[in-house]
Amino acid sequence: MPDSTAVRAFQPRHLQLARALFAAIAAVMITFSADHSASVGLAVFSGFAVATALVLLLSAWLVYPKGQRAVVITVGLLTAVAGVVSGAPALRTTEAFFLIVVSWAIVTGLIEGIAGFRALRRSPRGSTARSEARDALTVGVTGLVLAVGMLLVPMQYALPYYIADADQTFMLTGITIAVGLFGAYAAIVAVYLAIAAFSPHREQVAPEVRS
Repeated sequence: MPDSTAVRAFQPRHLQLARALFAAIAAVMITFSADHSASVGLAVFSGFAVATALVLLLSAWLVYPKGQRAVVITVGLLTAVAGVVSGAPALRTTEAFFLIVVSWAIVTGLIEGIAGFRALRRSPRGSTARSEARDALTVGVTGLVLAVGMLLVPMQYALPYYIADADQTFMLTGITIAVGLFGAYAAIVAVYLAIAAFSPHREQVAPEVRS
């Protein structure tokens, strides 16, 4: 029996759920952290990237058949590299955070977005493949939006502000905004992929072969 007819135990929705989980963890860690420094931001990004890379690479064999693995393997490898590099304590600087996260968001966003767009054009309306292509396109575009948002934030930006109730002066910096943007990106991806994973998909039934 051909491999394409085999029923796989793992489906794309399982990958979506795993990605949503790790994105949600990253979003929660940043949201509830009072420290939005480059060190904390890169530590959270590193964990998010490595975990996401692992599920992407595993899904290449557990979820996708041969011929449909190139994109997920490429995105997984690039995400793994970004996660490993950002995990080096010596590189946890403001400049490194901007460089690593922006580069990762642009490259993986383009790859996933373009692949999703192409798949969307050739997938029949209402099919599971079309839904998966739309999800890939959305995640890719969200990554590009993250990159653009961070590029608009000056790295050396610093704005002191005073809160009367606390009787204390605080400093809003470029890295604080950038880490917050990554947290917002993670939250959006988590919610979107979770909804996509639990959304019902129309089953594609193979045509009956008559002898």
